[in-house]
Amino acid sequence: MEVAIEPSWKEKLKDEFEKPYFGELAAFVKDEYRSATVYPSPKFLFRAFELTPFEKVKVVILGQDPYHGKGQANGLCFAVNDGEKLPPSLQNIFKEIESDLGQPIVNRSGDLSRWATQGVLLLNATLTVRAATPGSHQNKGWEQFTDAVIRTLSEEREHLVFILWGNYARAKGASIDRTKHLVIESPHPSPFSAYNGFFGSKPFSKTNEYLRTSGEELIDWVS
Repeated sequence: MEVAIEPSWKEKLKDEFEKPYFGELAAFVKDEYRSATVYPSPKFLFRAFELTPFEKVKVVILGQDPYHGKGQANGLCFAVNDGEKLPPSLQNIFKEIESDLGQPIVNRSGDLSRWATQGVLLLNATLTVRAATPGSHQNKGWEQFTDAVIRTLSEEREHLVFILWGNYARAKGASIDRTKHLVIESPHPSPFSAYNGFFGSKPFSKTNEYLRTSGEELIDWVS
């Protein structure tokens, strides 16, 4: 089937798009957009892939669902549209960046596209959600698709950093080849768990140190 996704990803995932589950998923999502309010807007559905082509990926951060409030979801996990109030998890991510790197964040926009264009794939496990109904598009096929994304990156690339926050992300990242990639795990940055090991976990400096040893350009997390 024809899927409007960035060309390098289209090539890498072409077999996935032909599988029966993906046809059923596409039909479900189209119907939901037609009959309900769904986030993010269709133009942002594959934004993470658009901003971070397959060969440009250096880091993968895994989220679960898009935000389900008006004006928030923009196709990048943990991110919100520019000008939106920062959600608690993102506030905690910014706090950890400042503590970890010992410098203030200059750009406090919640958009995070500035990370994506440097090679940070901000991937939600489920790419759509019905307004005000968290989890409403889980178990419809998105998880199988994003599992394929992770598997393809693990198998076909080397020296990537996978950042897995919380038990859900850890379980989803179980198939990553840790002999080829760095996997950083910690509790989730949400207010419910951030003080149980997210704060002080230093994922951003660990990421840059690994990229440095791999001869890659570092991620500018602050500006």
